[in-house]
Amino acid sequence: MMIKLLEKLPSEQCPKLIHRVVDGVCGQSGPRRTDYGERWSLTEWVELMNALSSFIHFGVGRGCFDQEIQELLSDLDTARAEALLQCVRSRFDEIRHALVDRTNGISSTQLQDFNWQLKLALSSDKLSALNIPLLNLSLDLKENGIQRLVTIEMNKEELHTLISALEAANKVVLQLK
Repeated sequence: MMIKLLEKLPSEQCPKLIHRVVDGVCGQSGPRRTDYGERWSLTEWVELMNALSSFIHFGVGRGCFDQEIQELLSDLDTARAEALLQCVRSRFDEIRHALVDRTNGISSTQLQDFNWQLKLALSSDKLSALNIPLLNLSLDLKENGIQRLVTIEMNKEELHTLISALEAANKVVLQLK
């Protein structure tokens, strides 16, 4: 595992490097290779930065530091592993917020709020007796910083189709966790 390359750095300097990597994950200025001399070749530096970033994403994405994460650090000496875990634990909320913002940024449109109304269409200009239930769904969307309202009217079949699609999307999200 490339995270083992961290052992080329004295253990007392590890927290500073790890905090700089977390800064990079959070959208701030990350560590610069020039600040750490010639400890690593360019290839090793890139591999180490990728390994540390991946570990941070994985650990925070999981929401905890369970046995599986401890096993990932089993090749690393105790002082460096503890420095890595301590840094990520102390900045967990900041990292999680940055990752959520990055994920939300994938789509230019975000749902801000929604409202719904159930109506019963009793008749129309063509039929005197309809008795069809209709759902009015209002979506408050934010698209590229601009708020807009989208209103959708659905009959029973369209509502069932929407619910099925949302359930399928939820299953995919649960599988990714």
